[in-house]
Amino acid sequence: MSVEQPSVNIAELTEHIRVLEERLEQTQRLTALGELVGTTTHEFNNILMTILNYAKMGLRHQDDETRQKAFEKILAAAERASKVTSTILGVARNRKPSLEPTDLASLVDDALLLLEREMTKYRVRVEKVFVPVPEIIADGNRIQQVLVNLFINARQAMPDGGRLVVKIVPSSQNGMVELTVRDFGCGIPKDKLSRIFDLYFSTKSGPDASGKGGSGLGLALCKKVIEEHHGRIRVESAIGKGTAFTLTFPAAESETAQAG
Repeated sequence: MSVEQPSVNIAELTEHIRVLEERLEQTQRLTALGELVGTTTHEFNNILMTILNYAKMGLRHQDDETRQKAFEKILAAAERASKVTSTILGVARNRKPSLEPTDLASLVDDALLLLEREMTKYRVRVEKVFVPVPEIIADGNRIQQVLVNLFINARQAMPDGGRLVVKIVPSSQNGMVELTVRDFGCGIPKDKLSRIFDLYFSTKSGPDASGKGGSGLGLALCKKVIEEHHGRIRVESAIGKGTAFTLTFPAAESETAQAG
């Protein structure tokens, strides 16, 4: 006696998978946001103390030169606070993806701004090598989430401090822009390297002392986001020498030419 197998509705299954992927990405976004809030709370405290101290100095001194210096320091601190706030809000937004010409170097700078205190605390020296390149076609908020994830991973790979090199150059592929995030940390074992983009796979035992990392979601979603941007992400690593993630994106000029 044969048992009738239930029929599978491919359309419903596809939609179910899509919804799960969206929820997974939202979970990762909220996780990253929680990590950043913890980091930037200290940054805001430093900014606030700068504003308070120079405001007091301006009130104590009547001469124009001292007051002018106080006003300039207050303005610079306020502008920094505004930049941090807008960047965090960009990470937090859950809006419909919008691909548009975007300055990749600015996205890198904004992501590093959020993590500046953390990099200093863990004695990670950031080196930027930016060669002039065209804008890329991207959803800036989503790419910034990818960058924050990669920078945190790089920092965690160097618990005793080290160098983080971020390089932007024209790709050897025509019409593409290349970004490399290179740490000089512990490296990834060869037997784990092929699995790092697998969902729920992590090379970490769990969150570190800063409360970051270990979910197994970050790199899987980084890969998904980059591929949705018609780009690629690849990794090279060696134990004791470090890891390099290289991302390639379509240049805005190339996309415009194809559309024409």
